[in-house]
Amino acid sequence: MFKYDHPLKPLNLKTISEETGLHESTVSRAINGKYAQTPKGVFELKYFLVRGLSTSFGDNVSIDVLKNKIQEIINSENKKKHYSDQQIADMLNVSGVKISRRTVTKYREELGIESSSKRKIR
Repeated sequence: MFKYDHPLKPLNLKTISEETGLHESTVSRAINGKYAQTPKGVFELKYFLVRGLSTSFGDNVSIDVLKNKIQEIINSENKKKHYSDQQIADMLNVSGVKISRRTVTKYREELGIESSSKRKIR
């Protein structure tokens, strides 16, 4: 089962829209070009809108958490027999995260990790 223990939970325009009673486009226009000064620096408000995927348990998991999980899976793999993107997607699907092979490939590439065939060479 996929353990979601990360403090960052996905928040999107739809959620804000439902909570405030405003249309999504109104919320988008309201935050466009606005910034927040925090102890860690200045961030555009859009930065705080985290994308996410749903789990079979009805929760949402942020993309950053999924990328970390993919990184963990690849780091823990047998160095002589690397996992394919489909195998990683299957592992995440079994643990409750609905994710396709193409999405795993996209996140793996964003992390700068080579494909399983190229990892075997090294």
